[in-house]
Amino acid sequence: MIALTTRLDRLLGRVTMYGLVIICLIVIAVAALVLMAVGQIGYSPLALLASASVLLIFSYLANGFAGLIFRTRPQLSSTAITALLLLFILQPSLDPLRLVGAALAAVVAVLAKYLLAVRGRHIFNPAAIGAFVAVLTGLNFSFWWVATPVLLPLVAVGGFLVLWRTRRIPLAVVFLVVAALGIAVRSTLFGTPFLDSLGTAFVSYPIVFFACFMLDEPLTLPPRRWQQLLEAAVVGVIFVVPFSFGTFTSTPELALLIGNLLAFFFGQRRGIRLDFVGRSQLTPTSWQFEFRPHAPVKFLPGQFMELSLPHGKTDARGWRRVFSIASAPGGDIRFGMRLPERSSSFKAAMLALEPGAVVTGTSVSGDFLLPKDPAKPLLLVAAGIGITPFVSQLEHLSATGEKRDIVLLYSVATPDDIAFGDVLRAAGCRVVVLSPTSPAELPAGWSWAGEGALTAEMIRRAVPDATSRTTYLSGPPELVAGLERALHADGVKWIVTDVFIGY
Repeated sequence: MIALTTRLDRLLGRVTMYGLVIICLIVIAVAALVLMAVGQIGYSPLALLASASVLLIFSYLANGFAGLIFRTRPQLSSTAITALLLLFILQPSLDPLRLVGAALAAVVAVLAKYLLAVRGRHIFNPAAIGAFVAVLTGLNFSFWWVATPVLLPLVAVGGFLVLWRTRRIPLAVVFLVVAALGIAVRSTLFGTPFLDSLGTAFVSYPIVFFACFMLDEPLTLPPRRWQQLLEAAVVGVIFVVPFSFGTFTSTPELALLIGNLLAFFFGQRRGIRLDFVGRSQLTPTSWQFEFRPHAPVKFLPGQFMELSLPHGKTDARGWRRVFSIASAPGGDIRFGMRLPERSSSFKAAMLALEPGAVVTGTSVSGDFLLPKDPAKPLLLVAAGIGITPFVSQLEHLSATGEKRDIVLLYSVATPDDIAFGDVLRAAGCRVVVLSPTSPAELPAGWSWAGEGALTAEMIRRAVPDATSRTTYLSGPPELVAGLERALHADGVKWIVTDVFIGY
């Protein structure tokens, strides 16, 4: 099972999250086109092609216009996703009025990212607000025609891949349970058997597509998992409860927009602009990058930030990348990253930054947080650059003077790969180094665990009381998944993980 999941992580890590969403949506759209051609879906293939063309053309035109007005470089992958989502929400049609409605939806969706924003952060899911306005004007209809039995397998598989890549399966599950049960109970009240109603909820309602491709839009989600699950439950209830308030009636997109408002008040309620201060080499293969935020950035030690860095000759990995924050809250923000000889275009652009250059942070999220109870003994296990979230946590503890019983087990390829040594020494915790050769000199309180692989057996040998500690694992998916399973088998009860996918 671990081998299968790690292979899946490795495969999905080859493309960005945005690239994966585009691929899945295109596959569903092509399948729908074929099924329409053979009469399995009751719309004309020409209507689908016409709607897709209008949505894509007007989305890109609006994006280009917004880029000129607001002096930003358009994010084309985000634009493509918005257009494709609208394709599955609005009614495919050759009617000129309906196509005008599709064009309006596309333009509104793109401009909403700039106009319906507070301090640079947009509030609403672009596709949802675009569809909402088009329906409100009467120029198009919110049909969600993607909710058809013949497309459900593709939607489910594609949606699962997206949710696995983003680690948001619990979010979708909460929404699906609430929405499906709500639909089933409502139908049962009108005499339909409960199990039949439950099946209808998945086959004839767009709850799977909604959960996988709409609800989990990253820029409109709150930062913590419990907040995301609360939003999913709230949206699920609104999704199934019929209501009417003047011209506003219950629709899936309106349910999501209400959820977006809830999420906005949970999260970072401003855009994040960072001035590049400088870089320093941590190890032969890793660097630290320091930024000064234009305004205070709210985050918790152990969380991560998505950075957006438009640059020329962009490779398939794109402009956006997620990094753990390697500094304590307050003051400058630092990131540590591994830079192999053949780096991505994003990392090459990071290395080429000049002091004063502005980089955008699109979101702050994560639940890789130390327990609130300072009395709990902790074991922190880091592999390579997986040390970065621990650096934020340990630096914060040093700054606040909070004392905790912490053992840090740090696995590196060579002793020269020990990064952030100054922060680790200042933290005063016990540090156990695992490396092929013994470090020439270790600070007081540090020890060498020897050579060999990072395994549960080695952890048990180096930290005999590991089973009584809350264990935090940070590193590549294959290593973390294997260690988590083995440590559970060894009796470690409390394990929190952080994996670097597509790093």
